[in-house]
Amino acid sequence: MKLQLLSDLHLESESFDPAPAPGAELLVLAGDIDSTWAGLARFARWPVPVVFVPGNHEFDGRDVDETGHDLRQLVESLGHVWLERRSAVLQGADGRRIRFLGTVRWSDFDLFGVANRARSLRAGAYFQRVMRATRQGQPFDANAVREEALACRAWLGEALAEPAEGRWDATVAITHFAPSLLSGDPRYGRQPGTASFCNADDDLLPRASVWLHGHVHCRHDYRVAHPDGSSTRVVCQARGLSAKGEDEGWNPMKLIDV
Repeated sequence: MKLQLLSDLHLESESFDPAPAPGAELLVLAGDIDSTWAGLARFARWPVPVVFVPGNHEFDGRDVDETGHDLRQLVESLGHVWLERRSAVLQGADGRRIRFLGTVRWSDFDLFGVANRARSLRAGAYFQRVMRATRQGQPFDANAVREEALACRAWLGEALAEPAEGRWDATVAITHFAPSLLSGDPRYGRQPGTASFCNADDDLLPRASVWLHGHVHCRHDYRVAHPDGSSTRVVCQARGLSAKGEDEGWNPMKLIDV
C-alpha cells in the first residue's frame, strides 16, 4: 500500500493548499492540521481514504474530553477514519491487509529516564500553557498530559502485542508525538524540552513494520534494525512553519510503501 503522510500543516495560520499525491492509496493525517478545525474541510472530497490521528494543537483552548468526542464526530462526518486509541484494517491494491493503530501518544516526559522526569515536566509546562487546554475545568497541565500519555502507551502496547492470526499482513503505528529520540529535532538536541516532543517507545518499534508520526517540525525517514533481523521504518512528514523556514525541502507528494 502506498501512503501519503501529512502533519503539522497548521492551516490556522499557514498558507498551503493540500493536494493528493499521485499514486497514493491512502492519506494519513498525523495531527496539527488546523487548531481551528476549519481546514479539515479541505480533505472532505479526497480521492482516496483518509485516516486522521489528532495532534496536540487540535485540543488548543478546549476541554480534552469534549474535543475527543466533537472532533471525532467532525472527522467521521467528512467520511474519514478516526484513530485515537483505535485500529482499522485496510486493504491495498496488492491485496495485502494493513492494520493501522493510531493515538496522539502524548508526552510522558520519561524520554531521558525517570531521574530527569521532573526537569522534563518543568520544561513541558510552557507548552501546556500555550495550548490552554483543560480537563473538567482544570488546566491540562504537564502532569495531566503525562497521565493521558501513559493511557495512550498502555493501549498502544497492548494493541501492538495482539497476534495477527491471519487478520492482517503488516502493522502501521501512527502517533502524533515521536516514538524515539532518534526523531528529535536536531536544532534542539537533548534539552529537557525535547521530552515534550519525543517518547522513549523504542521498545515498541519491533512490533510495527512502519511507524508514522508528526509533531517535530522537521522530516525523518530512517530504519531501526531489530535482533531478529527485521526492521521498522520511521517516517515523519511534518511541514512546520514557513516563517521559520521549516517547510524548506518538504515534499508533500512523497509516497511511503508499506
